[in-house]
Amino acid sequence: MRKRRKEMQARAEGVDTPLNAAMASRQADTLKMATEAVKHRQCVLAYQPVMQARAPHGVAFYEGLIRVLDETGRIIPARHFMPVVESSETGRELDCVALALGLRALLERPELRLSINMSARSIGYRRWMAVLKRYLRMDPSLGERLILEISESSAMTVPELVTDFMDQLQPHGIAFALDDFGSGALKPRHFRDFYFDAVKIDGQFVRGLGENPDNLSLVRALLAMAREFDMLAVAVSVETQAQAETLVAAGVDCLQGYLFGAPSVRPPWEEAEPGKRRA
Repeated sequence: MRKRRKEMQARAEGVDTPLNAAMASRQADTLKMATEAVKHRQCVLAYQPVMQARAPHGVAFYEGLIRVLDETGRIIPARHFMPVVESSETGRELDCVALALGLRALLERPELRLSINMSARSIGYRRWMAVLKRYLRMDPSLGERLILEISESSAMTVPELVTDFMDQLQPHGIAFALDDFGSGALKPRHFRDFYFDAVKIDGQFVRGLGENPDNLSLVRALLAMAREFDMLAVAVSVETQAQAETLVAAGVDCLQGYLFGAPSVRPPWEEAEPGKRRA
C-alpha cells in the first residue's frame, strides 16, 4: 500500500517512474496512431440515432462520432484517443475531418439531420472554418440540418469565445448542443449567456437511474433548467426499457443509447434502403 501511495505521488508530481514512463509511451503511441490516421485519411464517422421520446417515436437526428483506423484496420472509438489528442494539432485536424465527413453526408442526404462533436479549442482554427464555409457555398441550407456538440468542460475553457462563435454561426441556421450536461464544469452564469439549442444529460445520471434514487432527482433538476431556457433535452447512454420509460415520464425530449442502436460506421439509412446489403 505504501509503495502504491508513493507511485501515485510521484505520478502527480511528474517524477520519472516506470509507471509514468509506460503511460507516456502509451500516450505517444496513441497520438501517433491518430496523427497517421488523419494523414492517410483513415477516419470515418459512426452514426447513432437520437430518438423522439414521444409519438411518432422516430429518429430526431443522428450523431456522427469520429473513429480512426489503426495500422491493422481496426476501428478505434474516440474515447480511446480523444483525451490524448484533444489539446494537440491532431485534435484540431480530427475536428476538421469530422466536420467534413458530416457535411458531406448532409450534402448527399437532404433528409438527414446530423450532430457533430467539436472542441472549443477548434474555435478560431482556420482550417475548421474553411471546411464549413466551403460546404455552405455548395449548399447554404446545410447549416439548417447541422448540430454542433460542445462538451460542458470544453465550453468552460473559453466561455466568452464560445458565445461569440455561436453568435457568429447561428445566422446560418446551425444549432448547438451542450454535451455532458450536469458534469459539473458549467457555471450557471455562463449557461444563461450561451445560445445552446439542446442539452445532452451526462450519461452517468442515466446509467445510475436503477441504483441511485438521487439520480432521478438530478435528472429532473437538469430538465427543469433546460425547460427554463427553452432547450431540447436529450438523455444519452439509455440501455434499458426501464430507463427509457423513467426518462420519458420525467419529461426528456429525446433518447440516445444502445437500447435504440449502437454507433455504426455503416450509415443506418443505407441499411434500410432496398437492395442494400445488411451486415
